[in-house]
Amino acid sequence: MEYNVEKQHAKGKLHAIERINTLCDKDTFFEIYSGVRHNCTSFGMENKEIPYDGVITGFGKINGRKVAVYAQDFTVQGGSLGLKHGQKIATLIEMAIQARTPVIGINDSGGARIQEGVDSLCGYGELFYQNVRASGSIPQISIIAGPCAGGAVYSPGITDFIFTVDKISQLFITGPKVVKSVMFMDISAEDLGGASIHSQKSGVAHFRCENENNCYENVRKLLDYIPHYYGDNLIQAEKFKFDVKKNTKKINEILPENPRQGYDVKDVINCIVDENSFFETSSEFALNCVTGFAKLEGRSIGIVANNPKGLGGVLDCDSSDKIARFVRYCDSFNIPLLTLVDVPGFIPGPQEEQKGIIRHGAKVIYAYSEASVPKISVIIRKAYGGAYIAMCSKHLGADFVYAWPASEIAVMGAEGAIGILYAKELSDPNKATEIAQKTAEYKNEIMTPKIAAKRGYVSEVINPEDTRKRIANSFDVLLNKIDTDKPLKKHGNIPL
Repeated sequence: MEYNVEKQHAKGKLHAIERINTLCDKDTFFEIYSGVRHNCTSFGMENKEIPYDGVITGFGKINGRKVAVYAQDFTVQGGSLGLKHGQKIATLIEMAIQARTPVIGINDSGGARIQEGVDSLCGYGELFYQNVRASGSIPQISIIAGPCAGGAVYSPGITDFIFTVDKISQLFITGPKVVKSVMFMDISAEDLGGASIHSQKSGVAHFRCENENNCYENVRKLLDYIPHYYGDNLIQAEKFKFDVKKNTKKINEILPENPRQGYDVKDVINCIVDENSFFETSSEFALNCVTGFAKLEGRSIGIVANNPKGLGGVLDCDSSDKIARFVRYCDSFNIPLLTLVDVPGFIPGPQEEQKGIIRHGAKVIYAYSEASVPKISVIIRKAYGGAYIAMCSKHLGADFVYAWPASEIAVMGAEGAIGILYAKELSDPNKATEIAQKTAEYKNEIMTPKIAAKRGYVSEVINPEDTRKRIANSFDVLLNKIDTDKPLKKHGNIPL
């Protein structure tokens, strides 16, 4: 079959078939339904030849394992989606569910094929329906390799992970022309829905890549961390690297002496997991938390962590959404969860209240409570108030909760607590010594993790250098964990 490769190259982009062949292992992709054609007989479409109806669909292998792949061809009718185009993708997803294999979609489309009217909308609807059927059954990965407008954004929006490419990817409900006609606003496609917008501000994209080849490399890498279908047991790698001596020294030097000073929690993560194995998701969005996959003694785990480097690690609307979605993905595919806790609370103030911090924060509580995978939490420095509960505490079903010796667990920090309990005394300069004494008492008698350990809320107080070994042993104990305590219901109602 002949492809209009040069037309894409002129735009600095790979052709659809080149993209598939770059993504898949060499000579493994085979196409299906290449003979499908549209049946539209109006608005100049009667005798129009649209090869494979603008989308290439088929199966191949990545890292030696089978995958389903489709790629829209922008050189064919702008990659527009008509009835047959949509049905081809929907059928591929349905086959992937049956074959228990991931689906990877390479999106490069001008949107609905206007000439087909409601039939093109039917094509989108059938595609969305199969996206939802596949959710939680097989991984769905979307690569945005061109424009995606209108209905074209919702299929990627349903999938598990979205990859974007700088200066190539565009996602928006309505394009710049419509925005100008309706809102009288001039804005470029890049500023409206480019890769950086959705990676840094909206949180729609999970990965932003510098070019197409880098994007396909990262997709291949992701597939090495995640199960390829529900029930797939990832094999533990026989070899892994971890320098115990080097990381023991480093992990004891990460936390600053000043408890108010920030640090990068990724330094802690890298002292726990196998060398160079941490693979972060949504790395540019909601920087007050970190999510990603890693290998621990060769086995995949999901990691959630508060990051004091961003906003002190506080929970706000965006970080709550980021955490909840990642937790639910890991739970869907039985990926064990490690949570590293250093959280001063939920963010205060009218701005976040008006954005719905109550509703967004509740998603974290719901997601962790619902998750039945092995769940281990480590309290690194502070865990205050409702945020302590939300970050996978024992009360939300964590299997093991560990705490470092200097960590603090309380309703709030000592200064805030004393400010409420001894408000009158604080206004009296003669009471300064008493206030200092009460502050010290609160820290030593209320906030210490030993209190939580006595109550059974903390499984054990451990030294930082023992964290990796303790976590690895705990996950090993939980390897065959089963969930036997589910009330009878259809499904819960997460506060979306």
